[in-house]
Amino acid sequence: MKINFENLSEQKYHLVIISPDNKKVNSNNHLDKSSEEILNSYLAGKTEEKEITETFLYKNIQNYQKKNEFVSQFTYVRFEHSKDTSIQHAFFGRLLSYLESKKTKKVMILFNKNFDDKKQKEEIIENLLIGFKLKDYRFEKYKNVSKKDFKIDEVRILGYDGKYSSELERNINHKVKNLDGIFLTRDLVSEPANVLYPQKFVEFCKDLKKVGVEIQIFDEKKLKALGMNALLGVAQGSVRPARVMIMKWNGLRGKKSQPLAFIGKGVTFDTGGISIKPSSGMEDMKWDMGGAGVVAGLMYTLALRKAKANVIGAVGLVENMPDGNAQRPGDIVESLSGQTIEVLNTDAEGRLVLADVLWYINKKFKPELMIDLATLTGAIIVALGERYAGLFSNDDLLAKKLIDASKTTKELVWQMPMDEEFDKLLNCPVADMKNITGTRGAGSITAAQFLKRFVGKTSWAHLDIAGVTWSKKGTKFSRPGGTGFGVRLLDEFVRKNYE
Repeated sequence: MKINFENLSEQKYHLVIISPDNKKVNSNNHLDKSSEEILNSYLAGKTEEKEITETFLYKNIQNYQKKNEFVSQFTYVRFEHSKDTSIQHAFFGRLLSYLESKKTKKVMILFNKNFDDKKQKEEIIENLLIGFKLKDYRFEKYKNVSKKDFKIDEVRILGYDGKYSSELERNINHKVKNLDGIFLTRDLVSEPANVLYPQKFVEFCKDLKKVGVEIQIFDEKKLKALGMNALLGVAQGSVRPARVMIMKWNGLRGKKSQPLAFIGKGVTFDTGGISIKPSSGMEDMKWDMGGAGVVAGLMYTLALRKAKANVIGAVGLVENMPDGNAQRPGDIVESLSGQTIEVLNTDAEGRLVLADVLWYINKKFKPELMIDLATLTGAIIVALGERYAGLFSNDDLLAKKLIDASKTTKELVWQMPMDEEFDKLLNCPVADMKNITGTRGAGSITAAQFLKRFVGKTSWAHLDIAGVTWSKKGTKFSRPGGTGFGVRLLDEFVRKNYE
């Protein structure tokens, strides 16, 4: 979608008049007089309605061809202004879908001239374009022919010109560019597993280097030397070797401080291994690397906006396959921490990957806090559906900060309980712990308790994003497919608390 600020009205564009209040409309001659009168007559009976999105016909007279008139469409939009930017993003996402239904390829946006709050206009333009861009994203890389979808190619902002326009456009375009981190995450979770495997995930993230993110890659040889046996055990059934990617953003150059650490589960495809999943729906497991995708997208976002924080991102990348060399139920592995794990179910693999990466990051970088993200359990979908991510933490203050960021971005989280009684369910007679409890209850909680054993006393939070990484219906901010859930949430968390 192309965005430009050009104060030129053209017949081939669909005019959209934005009115954040119920004042009488003055289109500044973009509508002919009779059409404007008809619109205001219609609105006279709608003064109490907070939201209106309605399309009308009008006579469009080209300035350079005053004798030629065209019958065109325009859309009047009234909405109740909110200081909550996410509410505005969601509203304008709906507006984009509405305009697409009108089969228009080019849109020009005009404010009601009777609305003269300059600062609020700028804010609305910014939120409109962000809402449009978030909702506009679609993954069509492998789609050669589309008969159903209709795409808006261009959005023109009317009423701004000259030096002021350039400055406004530059500021807004910078904020729109920062959305590329979310789009990277959506790209990653949308790629099929024959294209995106551990090594390819690394290659997909090469753009991070261009914006100043340092990247370090651990190959299989390095992982064996380190002793990441829990992670390697998951990968041993695949011909695609495992990788760990560590990303560093030094936003506080010259200042020493404990970094913030974000860790993601990156199972690029999850068959379940020997404990194989049912075939129905297994194709969805291409996005079992959603946590890693969020961490990569977050690091890109922080670098794009030049966040004033030192941040570590780490992802454990494996493919969980059931060949003759695959890990078996009943196998015991020694994790990097030295703790041993009996693998009772090879489909509870994400926690094994995270265990080694969490331990390594904690010992190597001594972070101020660690937040991990993982499409970890189906149980969290049973508990919270597709609306909330599950939040687990050993630090109530950290949990509160994440919940506050969640309220701002509307990427919602719900804190779940953790305690010693749940932890005891992981105890094992033949190893230090087992990777599942063997019972049906509290599956998400005991998975979080498992991870807690690898973070020591460091402030830590775990986000189980299994229900929110992918949406078959679409969300307020995305079409059906990858949502990018977590990037905006964690960017807001960093912005609010660290800048």
